[in-house]
Amino acid sequence: MTTEELYELMEDGNLGYACVYKQGDHGMHTDYMFKMTAENIANFIGKNAYSADKIIMTDMCDSLICESIYGGFIMNCPDQNLCREIIPHLAPIQMDEADPKEFPVATREEMQTLREQRKLLSCKRSSECCRWDYFQI
Repeated sequence: MTTEELYELMEDGNLGYACVYKQGDHGMHTDYMFKMTAENIANFIGKNAYSADKIIMTDMCDSLICESIYGGFIMNCPDQNLCREIIPHLAPIQMDEADPKEFPVATREEMQTLREQRKLLSCKRSSECCRWDYFQI
């Protein structure tokens, strides 16, 4: 992602983390960050359905949003209203009636680089610094 795309992603709000545990990685995972909408969650699960053993999605405070397993099946979704919103987007992907859509997703490394770049710049207002310090990865 470009720096501008990362800024836009952070400005949108409702961000969360997705930890993807892939087959053969011996418990290691890759972290992603994106806007946690029902459609984005479904597309992310669908895109990684057959490459990930498990995907755990949390909000910025690490509260569980959703967990899926190999094959793109939702195993745990504490917010049943959200689960009901995800399924209409996920079911067509699972049944090969639709392909997962692309949407803005940042890797942990991209977010860390952005945060480091931001720290190097002098802040004109202290509120800007505080806002960026919230995104500790």
